[in-house]
Amino acid sequence: MADPARASRLAQRIKVIVAEALRRRVKDPRLEAVTITDARVTNDLQHATLYYTVFGDAEEQAATRTALESARGVLRSEVGKNITARLTPTLEFVPDEIPVNASHLEELLRTARERDAEVAAIAQGAKFAGDADPYRKPDEDDDAAESGSPDTAK
Repeated sequence: MADPARASRLAQRIKVIVAEALRRRVKDPRLEAVTITDARVTNDLQHATLYYTVFGDAEEQAATRTALESARGVLRSEVGKNITARLTPTLEFVPDEIPVNASHLEELLRTARERDAEVAAIAQGAKFAGDADPYRKPDEDDDAAESGSPDTAK
């Protein structure tokens, strides 16, 4: 087993190699809008998972997935030529869900800000239902007991 630091360095190197190969070597028009966002290599350096994003609708994303699968052999040979590992790792391409999740979180935060603004606007004109301070203070109870008022005496 290789150490995790070496696996991390190799993953970053593979990410750069694959991105350059997609730009220069692979001439598939379906792969022009692909961005390699991250790479992970197992500690034994045998398998690499590459995360990618592509802008467009579901049809374009499916076409990109197909094109990446067909170009996997060319990309793996490029990785094998440019790394110094004994074995060339297998490549697996996974669509990156982080941009989708981030946009969903942004939408939730925007909704929460709007609701907070509504609550603040309602609170601006609000008045207390009864007294401003409905709780008795200890000073008032002591003063009433000392004065001997008929309400407090039994």
